[in-house]
Amino acid sequence: MLGEKSAVAVGSVAAGAFDQVERRVRRLCQRFAANLPFHGWHHVHFVRTKAGAFARANGSDPAVVETAALVHDLNYIVKRNSDAAEGREIRMRILAAAGVAEPVAEWIDDIVVEAEISTRHRDISKEAQALSDADTLFKALPVTPVMLAHRYLSENGITLGQLANKIVGEQRGKHDEGFYFYSPQAKAMYSHWASANLELWQCVVEALDDPSVGELLDAVNAQ
Repeated sequence: MLGEKSAVAVGSVAAGAFDQVERRVRRLCQRFAANLPFHGWHHVHFVRTKAGAFARANGSDPAVVETAALVHDLNYIVKRNSDAAEGREIRMRILAAAGVAEPVAEWIDDIVVEAEISTRHRDISKEAQALSDADTLFKALPVTPVMLAHRYLSENGITLGQLANKIVGEQRGKHDEGFYFYSPQAKAMYSHWASANLELWQCVVEALDDPSVGELLDAVNAQ
């Protein structure tokens, strides 16, 4: 995996290439909009914007990080309920078609996989930290469980219980160990949102163990 010290040697993403990537990803999101109610262009645009801000704050390469943000969830076009690595082929094809140099494209792919919430750790690169903080923030937004959680269920073909256990299982340890967010700014501004969000999903896990709640949901789903 390429480290932060290799960034100058590898290069960055030219403005023209970045614009090409953005156009291609946006067209894909529009084409597959019906299959991407959660991870569609609204998500990609949010993560790209926030990732760029986090990159400028932590001294990493904003162009590389924003490009990684544009292509980070292409796996959901390839396969439902999949990991970032599943999107490598389409990701590399889009980057190559846009004119991104192969070493930079490989670096971007590394960043995307490195920032994956299920496997990321305390010592990921600054570029991956910026991408991770932006993507994690989208998950921690107070509006996400209210307005978007049902879209995630539909997009990925999973149950509420599976989603609740996934969120708690993947995110609780990182939160408790202090690297839910990496940047000091994100921690200061958004940690209380993350704590409330995780407490909510922990409550969902507990509630689904109550037989009366199960009967209630069965009745609602039968309507």
